Amino acid sequence: MESNFKILTREEFNKVVQGLKLPAFFDGDFVYEIYELANEAISQLPDLNLNMPIPYVNPIELTYYVLGEFIYSCEGRTQEDINNFKNDEDIKLSMASVSADKYLSLSMFNHREVKITNKFLPTISSLNLYLNFIQNVLSMAQKNDPKTTLVRDLLNKSIGICRSILILLVEGYETQAFGAWRTLHECECTLILLDKYGDPLIEKYLRHMNFGMAFRNSIQDKELQDKFFYQMKDEMKELGLKSKDIKKYIEYGWLYYIPEFKDSEIQKLNFRDGLEKVAGLERYSKTYELSSEIIHSTPLLIYSNKNFFFYQTLLAVYESFFRLEQVFVSLFNSRVTKAQLDNYAALRNVYYSQLVNIHKKELAKFRRIAEKKA
Repeated sequence: MESNFKILTREEFNKVVQGLKLPAFFDGDFVYEIYELANEAISQLPDLNLNMPIPYVNPIELTYYVLGEFIYSCEGRTQEDINNFKNDEDIKLSMASVSADKYLSLSMFNHREVKITNKFLPTISSLNLYLNFIQNVLSMAQKNDPKTTLVRDLLNKSIGICRSILILLVEGYETQAFGAWRTLHECECTLILLDKYGDPLIEKYLRHMNFGMAFRNSIQDKELQDKFFYQMKDEMKELGLKSKDIKKYIEYGWLYYIPEFKDSEIQKLNFRDGLEKVAGLERYSKTYELSSEIIHSTPLLIYSNKNFFFYQTLLAVYESFFRLEQVFVSLFNSRVTKAQLDNYAALRNVYYSQLVNIHKKELAKFRRIAEKKA
């Protein structure tokens, strides 16, 4: 197979790097020299190994590997150190060789899992489009102020987890995606309750965050830290909880301020019998248990069925999305202009029903797989 090496000219190289945010110590001449040496190293590979033809070299990707090596090697150094670094011929050859190795291994001969889907199919692309729209809207709003933006911040984090799960599914990492859904499910259960009960519950949730910081000794004001710690111990005593319950109280004690939990005959400070049940999502208990087995490195993780976990995860993330979208709508409607509402209505009119239909179609596929598995 004939090799095709497109080597960037100096002018073309300048166009590639000019739009990048490069550090002040960037030296175009030096980096271009490394780039040329890396190309030379790659061009010699077919002569060294006849079983490894190089049909094409992507000059942009190779440039980025060279840039990465240069920037990482020079950051934190004095200008004098950088000058000495650039004058060392052995360093030049080593950096070019490493860049070539990384390009060949990670771009040309990168291991890829067997994939069930791709990012262009509506199963992935339609949901990703919708998630992207939501994240763009959330990114324009105030954030990272827990007293006022907790629900918004948790929703944004949850949407981000949804997108990361889709990436894992596209790349063929179904069990890893299913493990990530477990985290998503925990987030959505919390989010549903915070959105439902609003500021009074948010205040209690934030207080338990402070309890956690006090327990971990991570509050700089020691007087305030002690105040939270003793307040927590007093509350636990009133509830009849023991010292061994402290971690459970920190994580789930805010549930006591929810009527369904407070009035229940069985009060469990855990996820499956506490938070998940109060959020009304206990029907996912077995799915959550299965996901827990996956993340704890059981044989189920090692010898998993790709198709089964692909559809299990895809369906679960779709169903999480439908609930998260309702939280988004409740936030969105009260905080945007009419024009923004109209834009969202147009998006929803096209894609929401499509996503519902996709879920139905994929559910039918999953049931057929489950029947064969049984």
